[in-house]
Amino acid sequence: MFAKVYQYKFGTVSEAKVAASFCSDNLGKKISKYKFQSLNVMIGKDGDLSIFIKFDTIDRLKKYEIESDAFIKELKETFVFKENQYAGVFVYNYEAEATSSEIKISNPAA
Repeated sequence: MFAKVYQYKFGTVSEAKVAASFCSDNLGKKISKYKFQSLNVMIGKDGDLSIFIKFDTIDRLKKYEIESDAFIKELKETFVFKENQYAGVFVYNYEAEATSSEIKISNPAA
């Protein structure tokens, strides 16, 4: 699994919340185009904003990186923040599946 990680530091939690909404909306629209395996947007208590985008192939990650400049540019034009970003490979990742194995049986209506 491959990932693109963005880490931003905003002046306040309120600014981070507004930026998180912007990022969630913007990146959420790109899920199918770039075939994201997952997208996680997290806000920290001190105005930190972290975004993790997972890809199943390096080619999809590279395609996204080539075309992601517009997103970064718009973010920089809208907000004031410090940033750190990098691409990496997940060495260990655990996620429980969000499915239900419960089967409900009901009596037929008379």
